[in-house]
Amino acid sequence: MRSTKYDLMPQKLVSAQTSLPLGARGGLRLAIVADTHSNPHPDAAEQIAALEPDAILHAGDIGDLRVLEDLGQIAPVIAVRGNIDERDSAVPDLVTIDVRSGDDSALKLLLMHIAVQGPRIRTDAAKRASSEGARLIICGHSHVPFAGRDKGLTVFNPGSIGPRRMSLPIVFGVLEIAAAKLSLRHIDCETGKEWQP
Repeated sequence: MRSTKYDLMPQKLVSAQTSLPLGARGGLRLAIVADTHSNPHPDAAEQIAALEPDAILHAGDIGDLRVLEDLGQIAPVIAVRGNIDERDSAVPDLVTIDVRSGDDSALKLLLMHIAVQGPRIRTDAAKRASSEGARLIICGHSHVPFAGRDKGLTVFNPGSIGPRRMSLPIVFGVLEIAAAKLSLRHIDCETGKEWQP
């Protein structure tokens, strides 16, 4: 058996920037997944496809990169590396996403794997979000579906669509912008219904 060492906190984080346009009517729907660990729930792809997302965000702990290829059959994928993932030039540590309405920025979000400690945003994550002008941090790592506010920022963890950990649900997140309002919710992979804690 080959032993692999994972770089939990690399000295130099590889970051990327991208943008997503709001649709003609000012709308955008993103499916948000994390912690697939090479083995997403068998119903996840069907549940995500049913939402007809404009893009899919993967907040790390991808495992086999085939997962990203499979998700890419549904919608374009933006992904970051998690602590179990080997370094790959196609998958940065952080991505700043600028949601744009024409020439104007409607929302900036920061996609990263580890951003919270319990319900609190880690100082390094808050500093990075601030330096990027992001108001929303999307993260994974804990497998715990979560939405909250701390340090003047909103943080959203979609939970995990990978193998079940303890009694945690198998869920993914949805970020939707419609009529100039942003909503965040979780969807149960097994039922396709909105998940409530």
